[in-house]
Amino acid sequence: MKALVYLGPNKKALEDRPIPTINMPTDAVVRVEKATVCGTDIHIIKGDVSSCQPGRILGHEGTGIIDKIGSAVRFFKPGDRVLISCISACGKCAYCRQKIYSHCVTGGWMLGNKVDGTQADFVRTPYADTSLHHIPKGMDEDALVLLSDILPTGFECGVLDGKIKSGDSVAIVGAGPIGLAALLSVQRYSPKKIFVIDIDNNRLEMAKRFGATTTINNNEVNAHEKIMQLTHNSGVDTAIETLGITVSTKLCNHIIAPRGVIVNIGASRAKVDLLLEESWNRQVTVTASLVDTFSTSMLLEILRSKKASHQRLITHYFKLDSILEAYDAFTNAINTRALKVIIET
Repeated sequence: MKALVYLGPNKKALEDRPIPTINMPTDAVVRVEKATVCGTDIHIIKGDVSSCQPGRILGHEGTGIIDKIGSAVRFFKPGDRVLISCISACGKCAYCRQKIYSHCVTGGWMLGNKVDGTQADFVRTPYADTSLHHIPKGMDEDALVLLSDILPTGFECGVLDGKIKSGDSVAIVGAGPIGLAALLSVQRYSPKKIFVIDIDNNRLEMAKRFGATTTINNNEVNAHEKIMQLTHNSGVDTAIETLGITVSTKLCNHIIAPRGVIVNIGASRAKVDLLLEESWNRQVTVTASLVDTFSTSMLLEILRSKKASHQRLITHYFKLDSILEAYDAFTNAINTRALKVIIET
């Protein structure tokens, strides 16, 4: 089979690999139909994720058809169409019983990290019964790929951890795929104002179309001063940081209101200053988390009901044979205008 393989810092290649087999009774082997590229994959290729070793097939998002199952799999059978979760959960350990699946003792973020992932013709998925989801007939499978990771991340780590409620003011720093996914989720809670900050006018235009009340290019306008002006110097109730860098975290510290919540969704791979000396006296809450995907079933029903149009996040399509071009498009988004790219096998 064909697979996109991480070969070491700044090295990747499309290679021929053996089709995976069942290793554990709880495994399933899925024939991948659609996958995508995540910002975390870019971090891996840069050498920022020490848990992912050279030789690993990348990818932790996708849909497909079950090819084989282990003897202990009860809820799926060969031929079932499935959504593959980015988190593998045993469903039995102390963390899983609290729905903290990202910290499953023997699971967590495994695909494309600790075991081979979805950017291939086939993938072995650990803990199939608690890590896969049946795809209802008639579903838009392109949009479903977004349910593997970014939509649950935007909802759980952004909206829920951010304690957003009706009438709040919210700032989202970074209008990439995860920032726009958070924007789509935030709107379901009817905030009063949604500010989106970025330096890419194309992405800010998309944010406006997706429902942002105000967009700010931080290269053209001082975002801190602008938001304080528009909130009458009170700041925002929730600031969602999606970039994982000090400059965006610093901005969140400057614009957060007393008793506000700063949510760090960005995958920080280097030292980031929280600047608590600037916010300790405002009783600010700071959160950082990895998605648990406990909301996937609910979000699947929202997509099924056609009450959301998340497919707008998808901008480019590639075949697996052209996955290197997909990576180029994704990493050069300021020129290609790429958000999420779909990889079809």
